[in-house]
Amino acid sequence: MVFQNFGLLPWRTVLGNVEFPLELDGIGQAERRDAGRALIDLVGLSAFAEHYPHELSGGMQQRVGIARALMRRPILIFMDEPFGALDAQTREQLQEDFLKIWSQTGATVVFVTHSIDEALYLSDRIFVFSTGPGRLRAIVRPPFAAARLHEDIRLHREFAAQRAELRQMLRTDAP
Repeated sequence: MVFQNFGLLPWRTVLGNVEFPLELDGIGQAERRDAGRALIDLVGLSAFAEHYPHELSGGMQQRVGIARALMRRPILIFMDEPFGALDAQTREQLQEDFLKIWSQTGATVVFVTHSIDEALYLSDRIFVFSTGPGRLRAIVRPPFAAARLHEDIRLHREFAAQRAELRQMLRTDAP
């Protein structure tokens, strides 16, 4: 699980936070360190492995949270608005980086967001819920999802059209 707040242990370094799940599992230090360093490299933080959370930006802290979530090689990852607390530029960069990371893991990701653009950019399927009580209203399949690793789909005309469709869906009671 990757949370909205970073949930890092402030007394542990980046490496210490990432290897923590395997430590709980009783895995030896050498194996934990190797796996941790590989994931820290995957999320682009190799130069910061020995830094503490307070020495990192919000985006870097979230990368640590992602690496920690990947430590047990999950087949399913829940992400609860993990980029919601970040500034727009960092959020967009992390979205792009996350797609690359995700493509290398093979895990299924359930990503909760209130951002239409984020949902369109990151999703193979978007589940649209009604307001309280939350009921499933629609399942939308962005037609350009396969292209997102190779080009900036946010520039596509279809992206804008799908965004408008989703906005309208959220503003009305009709599916």
